[in-house]
Amino acid sequence: MLFKRLLWLVALIGLSYCDETTVQPDDAEVTPEPEADADADADADSDPEPEAEADPEPELEPEPTVDISPPETPATLPQEAPRVIEGCRNWMAGIPGSPGHNGIPGRDGRDGRDGSKGEKGATGESGPKGDAGEPGTPGLDGKEGLAGLPGDKGVKGDSGYSYRSAFSVGLTTRNPFPNMPIKFSKIFYNDQKHYSEDTGKFSCPFSGVYFFSYHITVYTKDVKVALYKNNKVIIFTYDQFQSNDVDQAGGSVAVHLDEGDEVWLQVYGDNTFNGIYADNNNDSMFTGFLLYPDLH
Repeated sequence: MLFKRLLWLVALIGLSYCDETTVQPDDAEVTPEPEADADADADADSDPEPEAEADPEPELEPEPTVDISPPETPATLPQEAPRVIEGCRNWMAGIPGSPGHNGIPGRDGRDGRDGSKGEKGATGESGPKGDAGEPGTPGLDGKEGLAGLPGDKGVKGDSGYSYRSAFSVGLTTRNPFPNMPIKFSKIFYNDQKHYSEDTGKFSCPFSGVYFFSYHITVYTKDVKVALYKNNKVIIFTYDQFQSNDVDQAGGSVAVHLDEGDEVWLQVYGDNTFNGIYADNNNDSMFTGFLLYPDLH
């Protein structure tokens, strides 16, 4: 404390010898720091005792030499060098004060401008295959294309109509026996063999509708014949013989048959009704065929 007061005493003595007129520098005007004068006045008011010692006694022992060089300033807070006030010839600067505390951090500065666009980076590796997505909405039908070239001819297939049954036969003898099937032995058509020459009967191969007809030449006697189905008469035909004249008789019918049914033609009655005749110039015929089968 004593050392500090001595320093202030030396400073006051130097100020007392300053000229009242301040000499201005040629190159620039320097304004004294108001804070330093305020601090000096504050220290002068707070310490009135050094003013009483303004006239030191010559008997005081000389003080030891004190190093008044500026103290080392912290590396983080450099201090400004003391200013020399122009116009005071015998003025001596005081010792710099201790560094102040670090101030409050300032506000964040404004965002800087966007930098220039960087170079394009290298292409990365392909990632794993993702899951399949849901099917999209079907698109519109496209335009019909041109017709293609004809293909090769295919192999001949089976007939589309496999239900076949037909026969057509004629008589080779005259005056057949009555009350029994007439055996027609002259074959015009019987490829399926559904008509039997031995029995004179037609056997139905599959169910369906069949058509039967007969044409009879009548000579020497009256004729009465009947078409049978399973021992039951379907139709009758009667023709009366005229003396020394050849006559004709016939009949036809469409009937439904089941598989296995039998159909034949025979003389109905006794020998007085068997005037059926046949020779090289006259025929008596019996015909039958399938119209259409039953489709299940």
